[in-house]
Amino acid sequence: MRDEKPICYGAGSTAPSSKVQTDTLIHAEWLLPASGDQPFLAAHSVAIDDGRIVAVCSRAESTAIEAREVIELPGYALIPGLVNAHTHSPMTLFRGLADDLPLMTWLNEHVWPAEQRWVHEEFVADGTRLAVAEMLRSGTTCFNDMYFFPDVTARVAGQAGIRATVGLILIDFPSAWADSADAYLDRAIEVHDQLRSDALVRTAFAPHAPYSVSDPPLRRLATLANELDLPVHMHVHETAAEVSGGLEQHGCRPLERLQRLDLLSPSLVAVHMTQLLDDEIEAVAAAGTHVVHCPQSNLKLASGHCRVSDLLRAGVNVALGTDGAASNNDLDMLAEMQQAALQAKGVCGDACAVPAEQALAMATINGARALGIDDETGSIAVGKSADLVAVDLSQPETQPVYNPVSQLVYAAGREQVRHVWVRGRRVLKDRTLLTLDLDDTLQRASQWRERIADG
Repeated sequence: MRDEKPICYGAGSTAPSSKVQTDTLIHAEWLLPASGDQPFLAAHSVAIDDGRIVAVCSRAESTAIEAREVIELPGYALIPGLVNAHTHSPMTLFRGLADDLPLMTWLNEHVWPAEQRWVHEEFVADGTRLAVAEMLRSGTTCFNDMYFFPDVTARVAGQAGIRATVGLILIDFPSAWADSADAYLDRAIEVHDQLRSDALVRTAFAPHAPYSVSDPPLRRLATLANELDLPVHMHVHETAAEVSGGLEQHGCRPLERLQRLDLLSPSLVAVHMTQLLDDEIEAVAAAGTHVVHCPQSNLKLASGHCRVSDLLRAGVNVALGTDGAASNNDLDMLAEMQQAALQAKGVCGDACAVPAEQALAMATINGARALGIDDETGSIAVGKSADLVAVDLSQPETQPVYNPVSQLVYAAGREQVRHVWVRGRRVLKDRTLLTLDLDDTLQRASQWRERIADG
């Protein structure tokens, strides 16, 4: 990076006295920082150099900045890249395979048998590539994944230029990835070591769920997570059946069991959490555990409702995820924001629950915080990585604009995502993917449909 950097934020800041050279200067109609006191800033600009945000300032103050590339975005909202805090990216290839079924029927009779038959490196590579194409085209610049062959997911993410946290999967039954709990954890350490210095891809332990991982491997995982300082990404309290099963098998609810195993901590990223008692919310808040809300998947599988408003009031960091495309059936974080805001209002009977600004935070900075990367991404701020999304609000569906945050959450669709940058590199331009061959990706998906449908 060059030595002289402008640091200015919002109206009234002082512009540099001499011209400053940067790589890119973006002028937007509105800036939605997802942090700070102001939910949006009108007529503001962002300067990027060497992949990082070096200035956030008014359009008038931006005259002190010279850039190799100047991008004018009238009618656009510039937002932080969206963080999909829970997904199973290769499962795009199972999209629509077995719909309208309860969770355990869906898993036991359809998904797990299909995975046993079809999942290997080629499946994971092609499914992840399709997922990344969908996510980038809907404004997601970072995803938190849980699936087999995390090394393959990491490779595809790196090639596509998207940020990812890949889950080091752990489950009691054998798969094409590993044949025992010890083998899963040994391979997890290998993948973690391979990715230790990767600029875009990080790792997290990913035990599948309390009902699918027994105590001894969870104890070893807890020790490793503490030693390596890694998040633990896990489905927890997803359904009432999971909770009743935990009581029957272990004599306690799953969260209490995790607490006994030293897993209820700031490292835990607990997904779904639709079955929570008041004292459990207090325990989660006291532990600093993060919660990932997946409203569309929860509704589709009739898993229950996460008590988002109560969690937020208790001080719990709540992020958003789509879950996999086999149970959602899309990876659209804009739709997830809208669903989260609307569902919270309906569940609470309170129109003020989860306002638009909160929903945007859940899809950006809260997700980054859950993954331990909020110093790097999740908001538009000087010093952070330039993970940015330009959403065209000039379309009839989002006009007129009184409040761009409300318009983004309640009215905008993913087809209005026009440009995406990750670490300052443009990966989507005018809805064209620049780092993926979309035709080849779609052709591979079609071939998989034929193979899986033919059995």
